[in-house]
Amino acid sequence: MLAFGVTAPAENFLVFFGTYTNALSHGIYVSRLDAATGKLSAPELAAATPSPCFLAISPDEKFIYSADSIPTFNGEKAGAVSAFVVDKISGKLALLNQKSSGGAGPCHVSVDATGKVLLVANYNGGSVKSFLLETNGGIGAAGSCLQHGGSGVNTNRQAGPHAHFITTDPSNRFALACDLGTDRVMIYTLDTNTAELDVQSGFSTSTVPPGSGARHLAFSRGGKFVHVVNEMACTVTTFAWDSEKGKLDLLETISALPPGVAVQPEFTAAEILVHPSGKFVYATVRGHDSVSVFAANERSGRLRFVQNVSAGGKVPRGLGIDPTGRWLITANQKSENVVEFKIEAETGKLSPTGQEFKIGSPVDVKFVK
Repeated sequence: MLAFGVTAPAENFLVFFGTYTNALSHGIYVSRLDAATGKLSAPELAAATPSPCFLAISPDEKFIYSADSIPTFNGEKAGAVSAFVVDKISGKLALLNQKSSGGAGPCHVSVDATGKVLLVANYNGGSVKSFLLETNGGIGAAGSCLQHGGSGVNTNRQAGPHAHFITTDPSNRFALACDLGTDRVMIYTLDTNTAELDVQSGFSTSTVPPGSGARHLAFSRGGKFVHVVNEMACTVTTFAWDSEKGKLDLLETISALPPGVAVQPEFTAAEILVHPSGKFVYATVRGHDSVSVFAANERSGRLRFVQNVSAGGKVPRGLGIDPTGRWLITANQKSENVVEFKIEAETGKLSPTGQEFKIGSPVDVKFVK
């Protein structure tokens, strides 16, 4: 990858949008991005499928996986995970197979660095599940299905566990899962040959401040730090990450809102992403309907507030940053639109490009070259 700020050749990307299906949305949508100019094409339906809210791309970018937030699957009170083949010419997706997510309300999926393991978090079920992936991209045998336990101090939102996110660390030896219901980041060892998550010798946890509601996390570019966005407190908690021991050490917790803005009951933080350069961190806050920009100190891991801008719509559920680091797209669930911003190279600040498209209940944004 070229250093940030260095002129790169023109690149084109497919941009995939995960959604909750409704009268306006019928599945996964795709647009095309000219990374040199920021020009986006109007989104088209890539695959008709029910509520593929969150997406994951295989390392070779040949396959896409979705967490399907549906009430039942094959008679089981659980959601589903789906596998698709990407046609890079048309942008269309062909379904390979589907399997039960192992719990109610799947809300996040990810693929490990080898492309051998699929991980899913079930929000309502409070569980995480892993699968082996077949060489043809299909979802294979299940590895582990782990039920979280416990509760948090907020009796309305934290009466039980709510797994909200799961991903591998840069070493690909561990899987980290955010649990909103218990204010914990669960840490498991991962066996990529079996897709098993080890809760015996490798299990440990780290906590965010009580009542925060750990939602999503993002690793720093060098993998030394982890930034957790906390939904209920609208904060970002930063940890130092020990990749040898699989251990998190808390460094700081700061507001995801601009200075002087207090948390309101209707404010809930949603997504957090690190810029490809590693210099900036972006977080969305629903209700306040904005994106906050932070400068990241690559030595200390600490964040400094830079900017807060309107997300361009209501309830910004997700974010996407193109691989060149020039463009950011918000997915505004309630206003049913996606909005593009230009990223200023030196400061990380955002400015709207004027490009906006309607998509029913957009949730997630992913890029494929």
